[in-house]
Amino acid sequence: MDVIRLNGMVFYGYHGVSAAEKETGRRFQVDCELETDLAPSGQSDSLTDTVDYVAVYNKIKEIVEGKAFSLLESLAVTLANEILRDFPVFTVRLRVRKMTPPIPGTIDNIEIEVVRRQPDASKILSDNKE
Repeated sequence: MDVIRLNGMVFYGYHGVSAAEKETGRRFQVDCELETDLAPSGQSDSLTDTVDYVAVYNKIKEIVEGKAFSLLESLAVTLANEILRDFPVFTVRLRVRKMTPPIPGTIDNIEIEVVRRQPDASKILSDNKE
Protein backbone atom coordinates (compact mmCIF):
# COMPACT_ATOMS: atom_id res chain seq x y z
CA MET A 1 0.00 0.00 0.00
CA ASP A 2 1.19 3.50 -0.79
CA VAL A 3 1.34 6.27 1.80
CA ILE A 4 0.91 10.04 1.88
CA ARG A 5 2.17 11.73 5.07
CA LEU A 6 1.46 15.20 6.39
CA ASN A 7 3.86 15.69 9.31
CA GLY A 8 4.25 18.37 11.95
CA MET A 9 1.11 20.39 11.25
CA VAL A 10 0.71 22.94 14.07
CA PHE A 11 -2.58 24.53 15.09
CA TYR A 12 -3.94 26.49 18.02
CA GLY A 13 -7.01 25.03 19.69
CA TYR A 14 -9.06 25.07 22.86
CA HIS A 15 -9.08 21.38 23.74
CA GLY A 16 -8.79 20.09 27.27
CA VAL A 17 -10.63 19.28 30.44
CA SER A 18 -9.56 22.24 32.54
CA ALA A 19 -11.19 25.65 32.34
CA ALA A 20 -7.79 27.25 31.72
CA GLU A 21 -7.15 25.09 28.63
CA LYS A 22 -10.59 25.89 27.26
CA GLU A 23 -10.10 29.60 27.87
CA THR A 24 -6.49 30.21 26.84
CA GLY A 25 -5.91 27.32 24.43
CA ARG A 26 -2.76 25.46 23.49
CA ARG A 27 -0.67 24.53 20.49
CA PHE A 28 -1.46 21.14 18.96
CA GLN A 29 0.66 19.19 16.52
CA VAL A 30 -0.82 16.64 14.12
CA ASP A 31 0.79 13.97 11.94
CA CYS A 32 -1.46 12.28 9.40
CA GLU A 33 -0.64 9.14 7.42
CA LEU A 34 -2.96 8.09 4.58
CA GLU A 35 -2.80 4.66 2.95
CA THR A 36 -4.10 4.79 -0.59
CA ASP A 37 -3.30 3.56 -4.09
CA LEU A 38 -0.95 6.02 -5.79
CA ALA A 39 -0.59 3.99 -9.00
CA PRO A 40 -3.33 5.86 -10.91
CA SER A 41 -1.87 9.29 -10.14
CA GLY A 42 1.64 8.02 -10.75
CA GLN A 43 0.55 7.14 -14.28
CA SER A 44 -1.73 10.08 -15.02
CA ASP A 45 0.11 12.86 -13.15
CA SER A 46 -3.36 14.22 -12.34
CA LEU A 47 -4.60 15.54 -8.99
CA THR A 48 -8.01 14.00 -9.68
CA ASP A 49 -6.44 10.53 -9.38
CA THR A 50 -4.98 10.99 -5.91
CA VAL A 51 -5.73 12.37 -2.46
CA ASP A 52 -5.52 16.16 -2.44
CA TYR A 53 -3.30 16.67 0.61
CA VAL A 54 -4.04 20.41 0.67
CA ALA A 55 -7.71 19.52 1.16
CA VAL A 56 -6.73 17.04 3.90
CA TYR A 57 -4.67 19.75 5.64
CA ASN A 58 -7.58 22.19 5.42
CA LYS A 59 -9.99 19.59 6.87
CA ILE A 60 -7.65 18.93 9.82
CA LYS A 61 -7.15 22.67 10.40
CA GLU A 62 -10.91 23.30 10.30
CA ILE A 63 -11.58 20.63 12.95
CA VAL A 64 -8.64 21.37 15.28
CA GLU A 65 -9.20 25.12 15.22
CA GLY A 66 -13.00 24.96 15.03
CA LYS A 67 -14.68 22.81 17.65
CA ALA A 68 -13.42 22.45 21.23
CA PHE A 69 -12.98 18.89 22.54
CA SER A 70 -12.39 17.90 26.15
CA LEU A 71 -10.28 14.87 25.19
CA LEU A 72 -7.52 14.40 22.64
CA GLU A 73 -9.05 10.99 21.99
CA SER A 74 -12.28 12.61 20.77
CA LEU A 75 -10.37 15.05 18.59
CA ALA A 76 -8.26 12.29 17.01
CA VAL A 77 -11.23 9.98 16.34
CA THR A 78 -13.24 12.84 14.83
CA LEU A 79 -10.33 13.71 12.54
CA ALA A 80 -9.99 10.07 11.43
CA ASN A 81 -13.71 9.66 10.77
CA GLU A 82 -13.94 12.90 8.77
CA ILE A 83 -10.92 11.98 6.63
CA LEU A 84 -12.31 8.51 5.90
CA ARG A 85 -15.66 10.07 4.99
CA ASP A 86 -14.25 12.73 2.67
CA PHE A 87 -11.20 11.17 1.03
CA PRO A 88 -10.44 7.97 -0.93
CA VAL A 89 -8.11 6.32 1.58
CA PHE A 90 -7.96 2.76 2.89
CA THR A 91 -6.44 3.64 6.27
CA VAL A 92 -5.71 6.80 8.23
CA ARG A 93 -3.22 7.01 11.11
CA LEU A 94 -3.26 10.19 13.16
CA ARG A 95 -0.96 11.36 15.91
CA VAL A 96 -2.31 14.33 17.83
CA ARG A 97 -0.03 16.07 20.35
CA LYS A 98 -0.90 18.62 22.98
CA MET A 99 2.19 20.77 23.33
CA THR A 100 3.06 21.99 26.83
CA PRO A 101 0.29 20.06 28.59
CA PRO A 102 -0.86 21.25 32.01
CA ILE A 103 1.11 18.66 33.97
CA PRO A 104 3.45 19.63 36.80
CA GLY A 105 6.91 18.53 35.77
CA THR A 106 8.96 18.42 32.61
CA ILE A 107 7.12 17.03 29.60
CA ASP A 108 7.21 18.02 25.93
CA ASN A 109 3.78 16.80 24.91
CA ILE A 110 0.99 14.29 25.28
CA GLU A 111 0.31 12.22 22.18
CA ILE A 112 -2.72 10.21 21.09
CA GLU A 113 -2.49 7.87 18.10
CA VAL A 114 -5.49 6.40 16.34
CA VAL A 115 -5.71 4.14 13.30
CA ARG A 116 -8.96 3.71 11.42
CA ARG A 117 -9.76 1.77 8.26
CA GLN A 118 -12.23 2.56 5.52
CA PRO A 119 -15.36 0.52 6.27
CA ASP A 120 -16.50 0.61 2.62
CA ALA A 121 -13.71 -0.23 0.15
CA SER A 122 -16.04 0.37 -2.79
CA LYS A 123 -16.01 4.07 -1.86
CA ILE A 124 -12.28 4.15 -2.59
CA LEU A 125 -12.62 2.37 -5.87
CA SER A 126 -15.52 4.53 -7.08
CA ASP A 127 -13.83 7.76 -5.88
CA ASN A 128 -10.66 6.95 -7.82
CA LYS A 129 -12.64 6.39 -11.03
CA GLU A 130 -14.41 9.76 -11.01
